[in-house]
Amino acid sequence: MTTGTVVGGGPNGLAAAITLARAGVETTLLEAGDTVGGGLRSFEAIVPGLIHDHCAAIHPMAVGSPFLATVDLARRGLRWRSAELECVHPLDDGTAGVLRRTVGDTAEGLGRDGAAWRALFGRPVRNFDKIGPSMLGPLLRIPRHPVALAGFGAPTPLPAAALARAFRTPQARGLWGGVAAHAFRPLHEPMSSAIGKGMLTAGHAFGWQVAEGGSGALAAALLAEFEDLGGRVETGVRVTAANLPASDVTLLDLDPQQVAAVLGDRLPSRVLRAFERFRYGPGAFKVDFAVQGGVPWTNPDARRSSTVHLGGEFAEIAATEKSIAAGKMPERPFVLVGQQYLADPSRSVGDVHPVWSYAHVPSGYTGDATEAIIAQIERFAPGFRDRIVGTAVCSTTEMSRYNANFVGGDINTGSKDPLQLVFGPRITLQPYDLGVPGTYICSAATPPGPAAHGMCGFHAATRALGRLGR
Repeated sequence: MTTGTVVGGGPNGLAAAITLARAGVETTLLEAGDTVGGGLRSFEAIVPGLIHDHCAAIHPMAVGSPFLATVDLARRGLRWRSAELECVHPLDDGTAGVLRRTVGDTAEGLGRDGAAWRALFGRPVRNFDKIGPSMLGPLLRIPRHPVALAGFGAPTPLPAAALARAFRTPQARGLWGGVAAHAFRPLHEPMSSAIGKGMLTAGHAFGWQVAEGGSGALAAALLAEFEDLGGRVETGVRVTAANLPASDVTLLDLDPQQVAAVLGDRLPSRVLRAFERFRYGPGAFKVDFAVQGGVPWTNPDARRSSTVHLGGEFAEIAATEKSIAAGKMPERPFVLVGQQYLADPSRSVGDVHPVWSYAHVPSGYTGDATEAIIAQIERFAPGFRDRIVGTAVCSTTEMSRYNANFVGGDINTGSKDPLQLVFGPRITLQPYDLGVPGTYICSAATPPGPAAHGMCGFHAATRALGRLGR
């Protein structure tokens, strides 16, 4: 019997474990935490029954994941839920850029910028069934549908600031900038458009949906799938060089720093050097709120969306992202707000609602960004402070303790600069290979990168099976 070990039980580790088990590999998944899920975990910490997501919260990339499409998630108890609007980016004058479910509806709401929005997203969304597998795979491959993929990919090498010039209104530019900021990179740098373009394309194709009952429900569904395939899970096991089990195939859902620590001089020197030089990005400082009556947004559309981006006009977003990349904490950081309860009312307790938020901060930021986050929300929702019933704070240090892949609070598992976005942890055409026979990396440090799609794990496991002749 062929044996396999997967280290790390985040979405990529779970995807890798399922892929191995489906191929008949006797697979054990080892997770350092008390539960599997990685960034896909939910909790009650402020008010009993009030459900918050630890990290991943809104899932435009997961709903359209080719790997997740192979799992009968509904049979496993998962239900996707959507709010009335996908994403809202309010401005100081009370207006907002609004992302609606379809390209057409969004374009209509953007007025004179509607034609530019259609030009950027219309054809890629229509062709998502053709381009999705290439979007969510290693970039340096010959695509099955090169013409369709070119229609999506042509603008992605551009800086997000350059693409913003396609829009004339502050509402459209702000909406674009808020999504592009998910890359945690200065928006004037090359390829800073790529993650935003991918999120918006997938979001229009499938919606910015949430998991009913919390993001942990997706992890639970994947765990059930794995265990039904005969897989074995051990939690509370922190793998080191001393206790890594011997297996025919080993997949590591770990950031490069941890991979280097576990494998040490088993790694070829060129790989070890690359992993030691691996670059991490800025951090996330997270605050969960229990809010009486919800957030009193000035803009009414923000009261109908599960996702609200707070950063003002595009120039302000660009300035704050440049600042945090330089290690400086801005007075007004870019803040993401999740109102998942608008899509999934089961998360609330009566009129008390869970509000999820995090600010972009410098890597390893040691200050307290709680007040800065509250002030940003107050800026667009006066009276918010008076509705707060309780808070749960997760600093960059606590973020990295919660998930060791999040070095310095970097929830993207590494800077998504051009080289690392395209190649992963090192320059190679085989980003999952480690140069150690039977051993592979499958974390979000590898292509296609972060989100709950599981595709890094799926591709790494497929590569491993191919080397086994399966």
